[in-house]
Amino acid sequence: MDSRTDHRFDTQGAGITVQRALELPGLRSGLPEIMAGADRLGRTVRWVHAGEVPNIASLLKGGELLLTTGYGLGTRPAEQRAFVRTLAERGIAALVVELGPRFARLPAALVDTARAAGLPLVQLHREVPFVTVTEEVHTEIVNGHYALLQRAEEVHRRCTQALLGGGGVPQVLGILADFSGNPVFLETADGQLLYAAGAGPEGADPLQVWEGLRGPQKEAPPPAGSVLVDVPGGGPGTAGSVRARLVLLPVRSPLAPVHRIAAERAAGILAVVLMQARQEEELAARGRGDFLTDLAEGRIVAEEAPAQARVLGFKPGDSPLLPVVMRIGDTLSPGGGWAVLARAVSEELAAVGVPVLLGVRPVEGRVLVLLGLRSESERAAVADRVAAALRAGVERAGMRRPGSPPPVVVVGVAGGWAAASAGLRHAAETATAAQGLTDRPWYDARRLDIDLLLWRLRDHPDLAAFVDRAIGPLRDHDHRSKPPLLPTLQTYLAHAGRKAETARELHLNRQTLYNRLARIGELLGTDLDDPQTVLALSLALRARRHVP
Repeated sequence: MDSRTDHRFDTQGAGITVQRALELPGLRSGLPEIMAGADRLGRTVRWVHAGEVPNIASLLKGGELLLTTGYGLGTRPAEQRAFVRTLAERGIAALVVELGPRFARLPAALVDTARAAGLPLVQLHREVPFVTVTEEVHTEIVNGHYALLQRAEEVHRRCTQALLGGGGVPQVLGILADFSGNPVFLETADGQLLYAAGAGPEGADPLQVWEGLRGPQKEAPPPAGSVLVDVPGGGPGTAGSVRARLVLLPVRSPLAPVHRIAAERAAGILAVVLMQARQEEELAARGRGDFLTDLAEGRIVAEEAPAQARVLGFKPGDSPLLPVVMRIGDTLSPGGGWAVLARAVSEELAAVGVPVLLGVRPVEGRVLVLLGLRSESERAAVADRVAAALRAGVERAGMRRPGSPPPVVVVGVAGGWAAASAGLRHAAETATAAQGLTDRPWYDARRLDIDLLLWRLRDHPDLAAFVDRAIGPLRDHDHRSKPPLLPTLQTYLAHAGRKAETARELHLNRQTLYNRLARIGELLGTDLDDPQTVLALSLALRARRHVP
């Protein structure tokens, strides 16, 4: 039974109505006569109180049905008017006066004031045991609350059955929308809409309702009478976190406490559904990452790879395959949400418009991607879009620590499945070797082979000795003196010895640059115009990132 059509209970579902209380045997046996407020009998009776003191209003909180024999009403009209006004101001549900020794009939001042204040006033023509009335009303209130819980439990049961039957979040929201008679929304914690169900006024689309009431002002409070219930997060490090938020908007009819109870029950179900979906999503992303890693490391031969890729939903046909690896590494925030990252990156990559297979390897801090190109000539253009999508996905997933460097994206060589295997392996190693290089949207794996070679030699003592011989005097100088000379040398070599361009980038005049280059040659005891010297210095500068 719907609380909007059940007159035993108030329209807000928090107790019983004054009308229902008068229909119970206790008060009905007193032959009640309504003297004022006949149009207010739908008020909520939250509790019953009996008393005979003049200042009884100070003992009440609002919503009470007050029973009295009239001894506290006073004898003068002014006292009686003041008594009724204070009760009305306190917000009691109704005043019930038993006629007898104190009053044979209620005074006109009492009745007139109650009518003016809109306070239901009832006189009882026969004596009734107040304790019996109290017990009956309180029992009815408790039963009403139990009935509300039963209705909320029925919604919970229907939601559970929907999930067991293969339904998901939309089905749960639809059940809640039907029950409340209002549109229901699931938002992210920061107010982004995830799902919507139910219809707005005159059958309006719920998305129009959300956009009109929530979209432009996500930070503003929702309309009065709305129900907002947090859907809790889960997992390590997320205690007390909010994964999403249920929003019920009262645009077709008022929302009652039973609707909040039902929403709270539904929120518990949704928390499990979202957590399960996130776990399944992460497992799927890890599974794809394992496949791509096995392909890269040769555990899957090129002939068998297409069939296994089709099982994972990747069907590039005969298109050239482009391997891409992103290394997040130390930029990963604690307890990183790999499922969130995989979903965000996948959504960003959807706009690229080519077949995509994306997997994650949390242990190595990598995202591996294989794309089907229409032709090898579009490699650079697709690489630009893919790199932007990967980085945007990392930002959307909140995976970077504040102040940490951006992730490294390395693009391999396009080709068949055999080339994809070698390309993924090469790109994965190169992405590690590229940590600390000047940031670029993406690196071409073919242009970082020297850095990869130096990285592989990072633990060999000969590499550290080579760096020390080649640029050790400059490092010692820069530790003791200013201006530092290593940046000047690095910029000079990056511009292939072109002094004008070097001076421009360093914002130096020509003579200052010449003086610094002369000082570098003096400290190193070498000629900066000698090709072999330039090669050795270039290698040493690139290798110094990998040695202590």
